[in-house]
Amino acid sequence: MPTISVDKAALFKELGREYTTEEFDELCFEFGIELDEDTTDSERPIVNGQQEPPQLKIEIPANRYDLLCFEGIALMLNIFLGRKPLPNYKLVEPTGGELQKIIVKEDTMKIRPLVSGAILRNIKFDQARYESFIALQDKLHQNLARQRTLVSIGTHDLDTIQGPFTYEALPPKDIKFIPLNQTQEMNGEELMNFYEKDKHLGKFLHIIRDSPVYPVIYDSKRTVCSLPPIINGDHSKITLDTKNVFIEITALDKTKVEIVNKIMVSMFSQYTSEPFTIEPVQIVSDHNGETRITPDIAPRTTQAEVSYINECCGLELSAEEISKILTKMAYSARPSATPGLIDVDVPPTRADVLHQADIMEDVAIAYGFNNLPRSFPSKSGTIAQPLPINKLTDIVRTEAAMAGWSEVLPLILCSHDENFAWLNRKDDGNTAVKLANPKTLEFQVVRTSLLPGLLKTIRENKHHTVPMKIFEVSDVAFKDLSLERKSRNERHFAAAWYGKNSGFEVVHGLLDRVMSMLKSAFITGEEGLENPDMSDSQYWIEELDEPTYFPGHAASVHVRIGGKEHVIGAFGILHPTVLEKYELKYPVSTLELNIEAFL
Repeated sequence: MPTISVDKAALFKELGREYTTEEFDELCFEFGIELDEDTTDSERPIVNGQQEPPQLKIEIPANRYDLLCFEGIALMLNIFLGRKPLPNYKLVEPTGGELQKIIVKEDTMKIRPLVSGAILRNIKFDQARYESFIALQDKLHQNLARQRTLVSIGTHDLDTIQGPFTYEALPPKDIKFIPLNQTQEMNGEELMNFYEKDKHLGKFLHIIRDSPVYPVIYDSKRTVCSLPPIINGDHSKITLDTKNVFIEITALDKTKVEIVNKIMVSMFSQYTSEPFTIEPVQIVSDHNGETRITPDIAPRTTQAEVSYINECCGLELSAEEISKILTKMAYSARPSATPGLIDVDVPPTRADVLHQADIMEDVAIAYGFNNLPRSFPSKSGTIAQPLPINKLTDIVRTEAAMAGWSEVLPLILCSHDENFAWLNRKDDGNTAVKLANPKTLEFQVVRTSLLPGLLKTIRENKHHTVPMKIFEVSDVAFKDLSLERKSRNERHFAAAWYGKNSGFEVVHGLLDRVMSMLKSAFITGEEGLENPDMSDSQYWIEELDEPTYFPGHAASVHVRIGGKEHVIGAFGILHPTVLEKYELKYPVSTLELNIEAFL
């Protein structure tokens, strides 16, 4: 969890009273954060010739981005203590009525396509506020923005630049400006070389360095405002005298760019001449004409069940009581027109609230964890037992091991080619769960088959003696838009034989052993239908023509359970082109089954 250092005296002044370390530690616990250290009695560093004032180091939950600065902690604690009302964030148009614009050029799609913006008018900075403003940007860059790879923030003195602004992507040599706190003009390539060994900025250069174009934001006079995500221009830098702040945020992630925008403006709009007012910015896409206004500071309205909250917390509160309690956590809530529900307005600072479970947690915090009734569980057993699927998995795993096969545990992620093209399978776009931002080509999709992992294991161990007999019992994943999480897991069993002969009969024998252990009887033709005394579970095989396998040397596995038929898998000798892709010189026979059909 991130740790935030705040000035002790300044925070206590904001809270309206002095606290002992023990009292403030208790307050933090009640609010759901943790006091890590009070430096009052510790040796403190010398800053500008003076000893640093006592600091409070507070651990913040990783999902509470609104608490990453002094302003957020002070505001939320004051609301929690009932000293301040809920802030009313408002979008206010400029006096002239025309919004500042950021015009997005089409070439930005090649490098960093998203941009958002906002303006804070008539803001009052002092040294502490200025440092907090910069520190919040750094904290967001480190956490939510993933070291600027997903989101980067640029802040500018609006009085030194003039809109409308343009967001473009140009070759590095075409971008020339004086970087922040420098005196010499540089182009994009020179800037990369200049900051290559810089301890602070050097670690961000890789984000755009190898791109043929760099993102850049210009004002109407072609003054460079920033080269995201690396550095701002010196021309528009913010000082203590800055009155109007222009915030521009570029990103790869549509959701996070708006979260960052909301956090920045909500935290520091309290210092504007009219607190909690924000001037929006119009984003105009030059290539398709689309426009939008940012930020959207309106609260999100959702609902929570009174019965769910009471059951989880062990309470018997009414909808009115829950609504009043939620006010302490900066929500606006009221009983819904539908009995048993409450309508909750989630503030723009709470991007972490995704489900009524999050609201329930805040009810428990505001009510007081120590005030919740204590009781032994009455509706659940105290003796653990495995889930049926895990119990079945262990049985299959034991049988395969006893048959002389070695278990392997490959990674669940693999490349797109390994999962499809290398197995001579086509991707229809509706099967595999794909990673939005894979770090390497080896981890692009969640596997839909256990075969890639087995074949890669054989490839990496092919210097060992043959035959090689390995198996795995684990999950694969499939896209399923009908489910809330848009995907589902399936437990599969797979085995692979690698040797100088095909081993087809060995894999077939393993199939028969596993099916026998699962109490499934082998049938041929109409044997199962004509013999009512046979097992309730029956299986048979049919010839399979699939490009993964050698023609005429593969079969699909069918089962009939409770009168219903299922195709649960396949086995056969892999096609030579598959072996070539995995760099294997001997034949491989494989078996893969979906064992969930037997639950």
